[in-house]
Formats: sequence, structure tokens, C-alpha cells
Amino acid sequence: MSDDIELSPAAPAEEPFAPAVPGGGAQPSELDRKINEHFAGAVVRKDLVKAVKGNAIVPSYVLEYLLGQYAASDDEATIQAGIDRVRDILAQHYVHRNESELVKSKIKERGRYRIIDKVSVTLNEKDDVYQASFANLGISSVVVDSATVNAHQKMLVGGVWCLCDVEYFHSDDARVSPWILGSLKPIQMSNFDYAGYLASRAEFTTDEWIDLLIQSIGFNPEMFGRRAKLLQLVRLIPFVERNYNLVELGPKGTGKSHIYSEFSPHGMLISGGEVSVPKLFVNNANGRLGLVGYWDVVAFDEFAGKKKRTDKALVDIMKNYMANKSFSRGVETLGAEASMVFVGNTSHTVPYMLKHSDLFDELPESYHDPAYLDRLHFYIPGWEIDTIRSEMFSDGYGFVVDYIAEVLKSMRNLDYSDRYQHHFTLGSDISTRDRDAIHKTFSGLMKLIYPHGDATAEQIEELLRFAIEGRKRVKDQILRMDSTMAPVNFGYNSMAGEWSNVTTLEEEEYPGNYHRRASGELATDAAHEGVPFVAGVGPSTVATVAQVEPGKEELFQGQRDFQENQRGVSYDTLLMPYLAGAIEIELHDPYIRMAHQGRNLVELLAAIAAAKDPADEVTFRLFTVLDADPENQPKQLRMLSDIVQGAAQQGIKVDMAKDPGGHDRWIRTDRGWRINLGRGLDIFQKADGGWFDFGTSRQEFRQVRAFGVTYILDALTPAAEGN
Repeated sequence: MSDDIELSPAAPAEEPFAPAVPGGGAQPSELDRKINEHFAGAVVRKDLVKAVKGNAIVPSYVLEYLLGQYAASDDEATIQAGIDRVRDILAQHYVHRNESELVKSKIKERGRYRIIDKVSVTLNEKDDVYQASFANLGISSVVVDSATVNAHQKMLVGGVWCLCDVEYFHSDDARVSPWILGSLKPIQMSNFDYAGYLASRAEFTTDEWIDLLIQSIGFNPEMFGRRAKLLQLVRLIPFVERNYNLVELGPKGTGKSHIYSEFSPHGMLISGGEVSVPKLFVNNANGRLGLVGYWDVVAFDEFAGKKKRTDKALVDIMKNYMANKSFSRGVETLGAEASMVFVGNTSHTVPYMLKHSDLFDELPESYHDPAYLDRLHFYIPGWEIDTIRSEMFSDGYGFVVDYIAEVLKSMRNLDYSDRYQHHFTLGSDISTRDRDAIHKTFSGLMKLIYPHGDATAEQIEELLRFAIEGRKRVKDQILRMDSTMAPVNFGYNSMAGEWSNVTTLEEEEYPGNYHRRASGELATDAAHEGVPFVAGVGPSTVATVAQVEPGKEELFQGQRDFQENQRGVSYDTLLMPYLAGAIEIELHDPYIRMAHQGRNLVELLAAIAAAKDPADEVTFRLFTVLDADPENQPKQLRMLSDIVQGAAQQGIKVDMAKDPGGHDRWIRTDRGWRINLGRGLDIFQKADGGWFDFGTSRQEFRQVRAFGVTYILDALTPAAEGN
């Protein structure tokens, strides 16, 4: 094989998605076809990265750079040939540390050899020359000319992956390194067509575009709900917004640091224990700038840990930088635009932290400081994000990482923070710092999802609510630490003057602990003052109290809304207080078709059976619809027949009939309650389903999809009427 690696992109196939060759991959989806049609040459199938990586410890963006050259096609034969070519290049030119001596020998024997390695550069002040070090090859003191260093200054801080031609020439002068740098090319794009990017974006719906971005990250969008997708996209905001301060704390294994190490050549991931003032900001001894001067994003991995030792001077300079975008070097003040990301693991559950401390409980003591925390623009609730599983990875097409990284970098010059102001205004008691945080998050999400800057009022409202929630999560925890601070009413007004309150998901799930201050007392929340507190009913509930019978438990009448990813919801708490004691129950749900929907029905019937006297019988009328696909109907009917037989053994007589409405989902009882179900019984998200998953045994451990329930009491309309 020749030592030369050609770097021209592969030409797209003349006919998109020609039939796959025997043994090829799965047929592409409609979205994949559309992606290839409008972004030919800028996308790659994401499962190919794993196929070529092998045991090479090389970032994904390096592999995708090579795949973009040889496998950026929708033709299976071309893709397979490209994979083989990339594997060959890695085998021949990627330097494994344990094979460094073999590569050195090749360079010496051939005189010149091309390698893929991470190159870092230092200035040798004594000899007044720049010298390069090769991380895997293990050589140093390789002279680099000033023009190359000036063109690629990131080699001075942290190093850059490069394609390099290295030469060998031995000299009798022991002071002269025999290694010579013949050529160097960083593995990243040099230019792209931004106008073409915007034009192609216009060909996708919002849902399609979000799924394309999720596939570009490397995940299968079908495994994520809308809220979960937005949380993934928030991780990208630091790449598209200057000086954006983001924190994510959550359980292990949720992919918190993946994006910052693999997604972009403009981001740097460092261990929280390796941070120092000279490394991060400036070395006063030699005047050399630190990481914030060269990288768009600096992420701190393993940042959490109460007992971690921290440098008080670093905390102080970091607080100043995060607030003012500047830091001091002696008497001189310097500015930088690097975004700061802090990721770490939690060791306690959310309710535990809310009861005993706060959601920043795991941070080192020096960072558990209201002045520092107030600089954070958004708190990603890492406990909402699933542990990464193999089926969550995408085999669809996404942007070549290097391409989307350059797109995001170019958009750092734009500001979309005011795009909501034609439709909404923020609450008057939201402070300037809170507004800045909300604006930056909103601007970042707009750039990612609506890069052309145009969106409907409903689309804008979704992003605005999300941005407010992320800042509210930060501010509410600061309020728990500092009892002198006044509560803030987070929300917004429409142009018609209609107020919308914004809550966090934890506030909905654990209202009894969420509003406690550090002293343990229950805080007064101006937004919810006067709303009766009921365990398990969050602040978004709109309800009145209804008395069913004298001396009986009071039940709410009205609307309850639940957010995506919320936990602690079960039929026992959601429905059974209203069904208890009923001997006739009517369910209208046209979607009892799939196996998991049948399981939902069985779990409701089991809850009814457990609540009644074993000697009593309950009549349960089910109104549903047969599956539209005739091939699925026999399986559906067998499932329903089994459910009827099983229920009969527990004293529940199930009568089935066709639902005349065909869409609406609701329950009615002979005790006068009507319960309107926005999603019917199908409120839970898809899960692993394994027996070791707690959600398999208990509904309250499952995450729900966004849904609403309305409770209506009308004692004059029992279920038996009209049937």
C-alpha cells in the first residue's frame, strides 16, 4: 500500500440508496434517505465508527473524518469499500503505543512515513524554536516552524490529532533531533457552505431535524422521548454559545462526558483533579495562555466529590471568568470565550438530596457556594437520562462530526436570544443574571433546532419553557442554601397577558421536599401560594377539592399534568382513589393492541382486584378498537381473550365492545367519577423490560411520557346510564 492518504471526499452515488449488496446493512429509513439527499457527502452511518475503531484509542471525530473521505455514500458497496480503506489506513498509519518502536523503524528505513497521532507543541526558549511531541509515537523535540504553529495554535494547549509526514535524518551532532516534521494536517474541516446548510435544514420538519441531530450524536432517536432529546441537545449548547456555563450531575453511565471528548475537535475534556490556574487560564511565569484561550469548550470530568481538594484561588478566578468572561494576568485583564461544562456523578437519589441537602450536594465544598453556582446557566438533571445501552446507539445517518462541529462553531457569532420577545415576556421579578442564563440557553437551542431563526409561537414557547426550567433548577437550589434570598416566580406572559408558570420536574415529583430551605422549614413559594398541598400532586396541578361522601377521603377534581421523564406515577395513585368501591367501571381506550398496552390493562385490572373485597364482583366494560392491520388482529384478540379469562378468576367480569368514538380515552364509574385520560393507559415510556429492572415490578419506578388527566365528579351520570 502507498504511504499517501488521499483526502478528497468520496463522490456520492448517482442513484441514492441503490440496492444493498448481499450481506450488506439494513435498508435505510425514510429519514436516512432524506438526510442523504440533502446532505450528500456530509453524513456518515454512525454504526460504521464502531466497525472500524477496533482497539485504536482514537476520538470518534478522527474516525469520522476518515469515513467522511471514503465512506460518505449511500451505496452499500461503496460504504464497504470505504470501511476497508479506513481500516487499512488505521492499520498502516495509526500509531499504537505498544508498536511505537516498529513505526520508528519504518520511518528510519523508509526515510519518510505518514502517521496519525496526537501532536502537542512547546516553545524551547533556550534555542528559540518550537518543538513537537508525538503522544503515541513517543518522540519529542521535533522542530516545527512558526507558521505551522501560528496556523494551529491548539497544538500549544492539549494537542491536536494530525496526519503527519515524519522524516528521519541522523546527525553526528547529539543535540540535533533525527526526527523531522515533513508535513502536518490537523484532522478537521477547513471550510463549509453555511448557506447550503440553512437551505437544507428548510427541507426537514422540526421532528426530523431533531432526530437528525440525535443520530449525529450517535443515538437512536426512537429510544428517546421529546424531553430526553432536548436534554441531549442542551449538551451541545456550549459548542454554539460563547461563555456558556453548564452543569450536569447524575448517575454513572449516562454518557455525560461523551460529547465533550468525542463529538468535536473544538472541545477539551479534562479531569476535575487536573485543573490548575496556569493550565486553565494563564501561566504568569511565561505568559502562556491556558485552555480557555484556545478551546471553544472546556469540560471538567469527574467534577463531583465532596472531599476533593480544591484550589481557592482557582475557584475565585473561575467565578470571575464565568461572570465577566475575563481573567487577570498580573496587571493585565484578558478575555476569552470558552464555555465551561462541569459533569460529575451523584451518589444519592433526588429525594434524598432534596430532603437532606440540595441538588448540588456532591460538589466539592469550595464549589458548593451560592456565588459560584449563580454563574451556571443550566443544570441538566442527569438522573432523567437513561444508562447507555447497546440498543440506544444509532445505525442511521448523521452528520460527520467534523462537519457539524464547524457548523456549530460558526454559529457562535450569532445571537438568537431575543427571538421569543415577539410572542412572550419574562416574569418581572426574574433578575438580570437569571435572564442572561435563560437567554443564552434559548439562543443555543434556537441555533441548534431553528438555525434559520424562524419558528412558530408554539415552537418558541417549548424552548423558552425548557430554558427557564434549567435556570430555575439552579436558582431554587441556591435559595435552599441562602435563606436571605427571596423566591423568584419563574414564568412568562403571552402578548395577550396570559401568565404561564414554569416548574422543574423534581418540583412536580417531590413537592414536600423541594421547597425546603437549608434550615428544614417549608419555603413559601409565591407562585403556588394558596394552592392546597397533597402528597404526590405537584404545583402544576389545577384542581379543586371534592368530597365524595361525608367522612371519606377528599379527592381532587380538575386537571393534573405530568411531564416527560417524571417518576413516582402509578395506577394506584393516579386512578385507584377514584375507582375504589365502584362495582361498574367503563374504560374507553382504542389503543389496547400491542403487548405493552395489554400489560397496562392487566395492571389496572390487578389493582382493581387487589382493592376490592375478594367476595365482591366488579363489572369492567372495555371499549376498544381492532388493529388496523388485519394480520395483527388475531394476536390482539388472543391477548384480549387471555386478559378476560384471567380477570374472571379474580372476580372481575370484563365485557368488550367496539369503541364508538375511536379516539378519545376516558374512564367512568358508577360512583359518579369521569376521568379523561390524555394518553389512555399508555403513559409509561419503553424500558428494558428485563426482570432486574425495578420498573418491571413497580410502576412508580418507571418514567412516564408527557400526559394529562382530568377528574370530573358528576354523581348524576353513573357508568350504567347510556349503556
